[in-house]
Amino acid sequence: MKSIKWIWRFFKRLFIVLFILQLAYIVALKWINPPITITQIVSWMNGEGLTKEYVPLKDISEEAKLAVIASEDQLFPDHSGFDWRSIQKAIEYNKKKPGRVRGGSTISQQTAKNVFLWQGRSWIRKGLETYFTFMIERIWGKQRILEIYLNVAEMGRGIFGIEEAAQRYFNKPARDLTAREAAAIAAILPSPKKISDKAHGAHMYPRAAKKILQQDEFSETRQRYSGHH
Repeated sequence: MKSIKWIWRFFKRLFIVLFILQLAYIVALKWINPPITITQIVSWMNGEGLTKEYVPLKDISEEAKLAVIASEDQLFPDHSGFDWRSIQKAIEYNKKKPGRVRGGSTISQQTAKNVFLWQGRSWIRKGLETYFTFMIERIWGKQRILEIYLNVAEMGRGIFGIEEAAQRYFNKPARDLTAREAAAIAAILPSPKKISDKAHGAHMYPRAAKKILQQDEFSETRQRYSGHH
């Protein structure tokens, strides 16, 4: 009986310590850039490479911000971390076509996953993602979430962040990306390894970029996002 109580106390204390540490890490990342992520470590260990260069949000072109929001999460400036309508649509789509999987994750959810968790699909990871999304929305705020997302998201095989992608594909810094160039990079985000391999670079993927630029969400995103500065 004593051993059971000791084990219970040990795990309770361990849980408290881990909770405090992860909370402190979340708060610290409001000002400190993430040193590395699990996805980046896995990419390096798998021999896919790891290149990244962190840049502040002010050094990223407005067109790049708009293209990523229009492509990945049109309601990003307005929601509280979750786009319930898109999530419901994704659930219905996946029921109709079980062979294909469509996600309904917001930029906030993707940032939480990229910074704190691993890739893959499981209820455990999804539950943790929900928790971290809730926390960063309240502690970091939209501008910081967008900045970190644009710096840690994979944008090609072993290519992480908008600055590295801009240099690799267009030989220019992220602050100088045009709308078309930014849209080409944003088109890679749904499947960075497969699309960048197939396209041999963002500049070789014009159809998806054109689709992002022509959609109504792009102009709507421009109007909505400009009002949140």
